[in-house]
Amino acid sequence: MLEAAKNVFQSKGMDGARMQEIADKAGINKAMLHYYYRNKQLLFEAVFNNAFSLLAPQLNTILNDDSSIEKKIRNFTSNYISFMDKHPYLPAFVIQELNRNPEFILKMKNNLGFPNIEKFKIQVNQEVKDGILKPISAEQLFMNVMALNVFPFVAKPLLMAFTNKGDEDYNKLIEKRKTEVADFIINSIKNF
Repeated sequence: MLEAAKNVFQSKGMDGARMQEIADKAGINKAMLHYYYRNKQLLFEAVFNNAFSLLAPQLNTILNDDSSIEKKIRNFTSNYISFMDKHPYLPAFVIQELNRNPEFILKMKNNLGFPNIEKFKIQVNQEVKDGILKPISAEQLFMNVMALNVFPFVAKPLLMAFTNKGDEDYNKLIEKRKTEVADFIINSIKNF
């Protein structure tokens, strides 16, 4: 059911999705779908929570381990891009829901396992103080890392058109970003 719902929500969005279409795609009747998920919003939240629960633990592990900021950036970039290769619908899905319902993320934020950047912020501040990193706000650095990793997935059709790449060539380009993005960010913040 969740896989069918994910596919319909991904292609039609929350507002365009219909419970009957989801039931048909899942090979069940609509009454059964309503038995498990009383309404479309509850089903959507289950799909979103399921998808987010796959990514959040990875982010938390990277953000809260004891490695250097450079290593965190490399691990985050590589893991995020590998994860998105397996779940390419997720970034657009999240952005779409945040635009449709900004309060939804506040509910998510209260869930156990929501990524916490406090240790990352402390580490950035310490590495700046130790002269390892150029002066930079930890929040700005985190936003830069997120933006450079998320945007190529959210804007895939646009970027494919700009770069004149088909799916296979675009996927190769994305694979190279595992090192390109990390190198770009690290070279911009590291004191050499």
